[in-house]
Amino acid sequence: MPESAPHKDMPSSKGPQHGPLAEARQEAGAQGAGRQPASTKDQPGQEKHAPSSSGTTADQVASLKAQLAEPRSIAIVTHARPDGDAIGSSVGLMLALRQMGHEARVVVPNAYADFLAWLPGLEGVLDHQTQTEQAAQIMAEAELVFCLDFNTPARLESLAQRLLKSDATRVMIDHHRDPEGFTRFRWHDTGASSTAELVYGWLEDMGELHRINRDVATCLYIGMLTDTGSFRYSNTGPRTLRVAAALLEHGVDVEGCYARIYHTFSEDRMRFFGHCLANNMRIFPEYRTGLIHVSRAELECFRVRTGDTEGLVNYPLSIQGIVFSAFIVDRTNLVKLSLRSKGDLNVDAIAREHFSGGGHRNASGGISNTDLDSTVQRFIDLLPTVPGLTA
Repeated sequence: MPESAPHKDMPSSKGPQHGPLAEARQEAGAQGAGRQPASTKDQPGQEKHAPSSSGTTADQVASLKAQLAEPRSIAIVTHARPDGDAIGSSVGLMLALRQMGHEARVVVPNAYADFLAWLPGLEGVLDHQTQTEQAAQIMAEAELVFCLDFNTPARLESLAQRLLKSDATRVMIDHHRDPEGFTRFRWHDTGASSTAELVYGWLEDMGELHRINRDVATCLYIGMLTDTGSFRYSNTGPRTLRVAAALLEHGVDVEGCYARIYHTFSEDRMRFFGHCLANNMRIFPEYRTGLIHVSRAELECFRVRTGDTEGLVNYPLSIQGIVFSAFIVDRTNLVKLSLRSKGDLNVDAIAREHFSGGGHRNASGGISNTDLDSTVQRFIDLLPTVPGLTA
C-alpha cells in the first residue's frame, strides 16, 4: 500500500517516446560537486511534469553509456524500509541491467513489506541488516552504484557509510526535492510521479527500452502504481499514464498487481487498522486536520510487521473537509511522523522546519527525539501556526 502521495509541480512536454526524461548531471572534478536544479514554472498547454533543470546533454548521456559499454559489476541501493517504488524501480533496473550484460544486485538497508514479496527478481535483493557480509561484498566490488529513490545518504541508515566509502561511480535516479551532491550522474526530476517512471526514462535515454520484458515492466508498474495511489494522486500526469501504457504492452497483469498489493492484509493488520481508526484517530475540524498516533505497545499487541502501517496516514484525508493528515508512531529508537496533504498545503516545508525531515509537497516524513505524547502535543500545538489550515 502506498506510503507516499507526492505532489508534482513541474511542467513537461515529454512522452514515453521522447527522451531525455530528466536531468543527468556529470559533476565536475569529483562526485558531489554539482549545481542544484533550476526550477521552472507551470506553463499553460504543457504537461505538469518536467525535469527540475535544463535536462540531459548528449555528452552526459554518452559518458555514462561509455562506462556501460562493457560488462560491469553494479550495485543498486535504495532507502530504508523500502516501499513499492523503491523496490519496484530498483529490481526493475537490476533486471534490465542484467539483460544489458552486467552483473547487478540490489542492496536494501533493511526489510521490505510482505506484500512486495511476489515481485520477480527478488532473489537478487540483499538485506544489509540480515545479510551484512554478502551486502558488504557487493558494495565493495561494485564499479557503479545506482542510488534510487532517495536524495540524501542519511536515508540509507546503516548502509550509508558503505556507499560513501565506495570508489564506484555513483548514479542518482530520484524524484525527491533538494538532492545532496553525492553522485557523479543524476537523473533527477521532481515532476516525475515516481522513481520507477524515471527508470523508464533512463532506459529511454540510454537507448535500452528494448530491454524491458514482462518482469521489468511489472516491477516498474508496481513502483508507479504505489507512488501514485493507483494513479489517483496529483502526481499523475499525461506522461505517467503514457509510460504506464507502454509497460502494459509487455503483458503486465493489471488486476493481479492490484490484488497482490492492496488485497493481501493479514488479519492482524486489518484489526490494527480498525483499532487505529476507532480509538487512535483524532480530528481537528477547526484546522481541517486528522491525526493517528500509535504506541510501541500497540505495535506489539497487533504484531505489526514491516509495511503494515503503510497507507494508514491517508485515511483521515477521506473525511470531508480534511486536508492535512499525520501518522505518529513510536518506533524502537525514536518517534516517526508521516505527513500527507491535499492541494497546496506544503507538508514538505512543515517536516523540514519542525521535524528534521522532508519529502514532497503533499507527502513527507520526519522524526522526533521526544517521546510519543510530547510529539503528539507538539504537533497539535503547531496547527494554529500553519498557513491555510483554518477552515
